Amino acid sequence: MYVPRYLESHVLRLSASFPAVLVTGPRQVGKTTLLRRLGDAQGRGYVSLDELGPRTLANDDPDLFLQRYPAPLLVDEVQNAPPLLTALKPALDRRGDMGSYWLTGSQHFPLMRRVSESLAGRVAVVELAGLSQSEEARAEPSVEPFRPGRSPVTGRASAGPSELLPLFQRLLRGSFPRFAQPNPPPVDAYLGSYLETYVERDVRSMLEISDLATFRRFLTVAAARVGQLLNLSDLARDVGIAPSTAKEWIALLEATFQIYLLRPYFENIGKRQIKSPKLYFREPALAAYLTGWTSPEAAAAGAMAGPLFESYVLAELLKSFRHRGRQAPIYFYRTKEKREVDFLIAEDGQLFPIEVKLSAAPSNRDLKGIEALARSGANVGPGALVCMVREGFPLTETVDAMPVSAIA
Repeated sequence: MYVPRYLESHVLRLSASFPAVLVTGPRQVGKTTLLRRLGDAQGRGYVSLDELGPRTLANDDPDLFLQRYPAPLLVDEVQNAPPLLTALKPALDRRGDMGSYWLTGSQHFPLMRRVSESLAGRVAVVELAGLSQSEEARAEPSVEPFRPGRSPVTGRASAGPSELLPLFQRLLRGSFPRFAQPNPPPVDAYLGSYLETYVERDVRSMLEISDLATFRRFLTVAAARVGQLLNLSDLARDVGIAPSTAKEWIALLEATFQIYLLRPYFENIGKRQIKSPKLYFREPALAAYLTGWTSPEAAAAGAMAGPLFESYVLAELLKSFRHRGRQAPIYFYRTKEKREVDFLIAEDGQLFPIEVKLSAAPSNRDLKGIEALARSGANVGPGALVCMVREGFPLTETVDAMPVSAIA
């Protein structure tokens, strides 16, 4: 049972304009399924570089590989054969056709470095995450991503869970497409297998880590810091590793789409990059699993309920942009007095603030960060307080209380 993805139409548009299209993203989020669904309708060939034979040929003799598997072709897990990217450049130039090759990859930074070196100007890159709540609900996509002042206040009733326990049930089992299929596996078994496969395949392939148990402990300690400022020294101390190792492992988690580092907003773009980001897991279910939260009732009432809910909202915001082929201009805001806005969407010369509150009774007291931002002189647009209300309503003249289901 295939769940249609919002990215489909964007992939087809790019394929008509670029010789190659690369879909990146974490493992098991449906990259291959999406492209095979579209490619089968075109008679497109398929080969996976997870398989030993094709992978060996692609690495040892990429030109012969391209003869053996002619275009139009979908090449799965292309990061497993770096020499193939170099061989693709002259092949694309010779063919001159648009959409000759579709590629998937699960390692962002190493893969993108090779792509920029070999296929600059020839490949369009898009990112796919797990199912958004609105995709899973089969809701019709809006043209534009979510943004306060542009999206409906009430949201669509079918776009996602609006009650506390159903929301935490979805949060804890994750947005992997497998859970939208009949007879889904037990959540603990699936997430445990996912992490085991991730550690054994991606971690071993990118870093020479002899003590995988220490890396698993690092994952757990990082998961316990969801929604907090990244402090590499504290993280390293708690795990018992050097700060330089912690920095390397954080880069690995980011490169393999496991975490998202949310940058602070400054008008000086360079300053955003040097100030401490906030740490989030792209899939909040993994953070909950690593920290031992398996019951929706316990998680919703537990110490990590707020950070996990905040992570869920950020994950949906990112999907709203990425699944429409857009970059996600999302930041957080914090003053010297520690007034903070959870998320800012910086777009069209304005800042659109979003506060997140795990509450069904929002009030003006929850808007102190937004008020501080307004006093800063920034060009502040309409804002939102995303919370557990069933129906949205205006909280102030410029800020709406919105259900989490409004993010679509």
